[in-house]
Amino acid sequence: MELMGYAMTASDFLDATFAALSDPTRRAILARLAKGEASVQELAEPFAMSQPAISKHLKVLERAGLISRGQDAQRRPSRLEARPLREATEWLEKYRQFWEGNFRRLDALLHEMQTAGRKTKSNKRMR
Repeated sequence: MELMGYAMTASDFLDATFAALSDPTRRAILARLAKGEASVQELAEPFAMSQPAISKHLKVLERAGLISRGQDAQRRPSRLEARPLREATEWLEKYRQFWEGNFRRLDALLHEMQTAGRKTKSNKRMR
């Protein structure tokens, strides 16, 4: 696979996605872009930071493939790219299934222990 001219493995893409998502400002930018494309100026408005600082965040998101940037006269609107998020979600889904399986087994064990405890109490009362 290739991103921005660099050959990358699936693991590289996942690493870049999670690294980009590790910052709350970048997550907020993605949330805003989920509503539609926006300029750097529009993205900078809710933050107490300069447009160059927002641009640095946008470069990280773009390198991770999470956004693309267009050219519209003087304006360079950014837009959300869903593919890396889908791939991260698919990776996380495997672990969600693992943990759900563990929780189901724990629930069954607790139920079994509670049922056994009730039977023991019931047997003691009958004596």
